[in-house]
Formats: sequence, C-alpha cells, structure tokens
Amino acid sequence: MKLATQMIRRVAVSALVASTLVAGVVKAATVNVDNTNISNGFMNVFELPSNGGGYVFGSGWGLADLCANWNGSAWVLTPNTIGDPNPFWYTPSGGPGAAGNKTMEANLYAQAAAGAYAGETVTFIGTVSSNTLAASHQAYIFVRDWASDFSSVNQTIIPMPAGGNFSVSLATINDPTRIVQWGFQVKGPNVWATDVAPYGSVVIAPQAATPASKSTWSRVKSLYR
Repeated sequence: MKLATQMIRRVAVSALVASTLVAGVVKAATVNVDNTNISNGFMNVFELPSNGGGYVFGSGWGLADLCANWNGSAWVLTPNTIGDPNPFWYTPSGGPGAAGNKTMEANLYAQAAAGAYAGETVTFIGTVSSNTLAASHQAYIFVRDWASDFSSVNQTIIPMPAGGNFSVSLATINDPTRIVQWGFQVKGPNVWATDVAPYGSVVIAPQAATPASKSTWSRVKSLYR
C-alpha cells in the first residue's frame, strides 16, 4: 500500500512538471501603461444617435487633439473638444453652452511592428487612478490584432473600471503580417473647451511591479507529501 502511494505521488509530480514544461512553451507578453509606446492617436467621427449615428470619417490625430495628455506619471483623458464653432461640430454653433453635434471616438494606443507579437498572448496592464466621466461619455481599454491592411480586427475590449488595477489579454493570430495595438478609447459627444470640467476625466497610471512567486523542486514535492 505504501509503495502504491509513493508511485501515485511520483506520477502526480511527474505530470505536474510535464504540464509546467508544456505551459512554458506558450508565448506570452505583458505590456504596461507608458508614454513611450502609447503614442498614437486615431479619431473616428460619427453622427449623433439622434441624427442616425452614421460614420462620418476617421483619421490619425495628434494626442493633444484627442484630449489625451501625459502628466508626468499618468495619462489623463477627457471628452473631446473642437475649437471650430462651425455648426458641423456644434448646435447651433460653437461657444460656451453649445451642444456637441458629433460623437467622437478617440483612440490612444501603442502599435507594435508587424509580426512582433504573432501567435502570442498579449496582456495589457495598468492602474485606473480615477474615472469620473459623466454618463454621456464612455471609456474602454483594449488589445487589438489587425490584419495588415486594417480591414479586419480581433480584439478584447472592456469598459474602463472606476478604479484599481486592470488586465486585458488577447491571444493573437500567428501571422507575421498582423499588427497588434493596445490602449484606450473615449467615446461621446464633443464638448466646448470651457465646458469640459463637469464631464469628468480618466487618469490611468502604470501598474506597479509585483514580486514573482518562486517555485522550487522541494516546493513541488511538498504538495504531494
């Protein structure tokens, strides 16, 4: 009986070690919030839902135009503002108290070189220091895996939490031509610059490193004593 028990323990330990070795073959990468890689901006513009919600246009925008600013230790995201008073942008026209006439989808993101994360599980981490956005605006966190011509995308996208650490993961397609992005999105009607404060903001900082737990052969064996 004792011999049989020992054999079972040995088999269990061998299975655990084998599974650990197999798991180690899986490629994975973790990326944190920063201001070096997260340096790209793209704006998609839509009609308001009351005007049908149709897509108007999309193009690359500077980060300041997205209303995304690095304050030295964190990203600060606010609802988008347009300085042009044209009725295309505001109703009846731009000025204090004017209503935004477009839905702005501001995307702030890092973009890796094509194939850099092909076939890997990419995990994007960070810390939401605060999220005071009004109900009129929504913020999201995403990891995206694009076709080389940006004609299609696989993504994981989650609502921005009210606070605390976040972790967003995506298993990318093993194709050296694909392009991986990770970042943030703020969506809602544009707001006149002097009226932004009541609509709130999001503050997102890097997630502090945590010590990795160590596993030893002795610790593995102790699980089966």
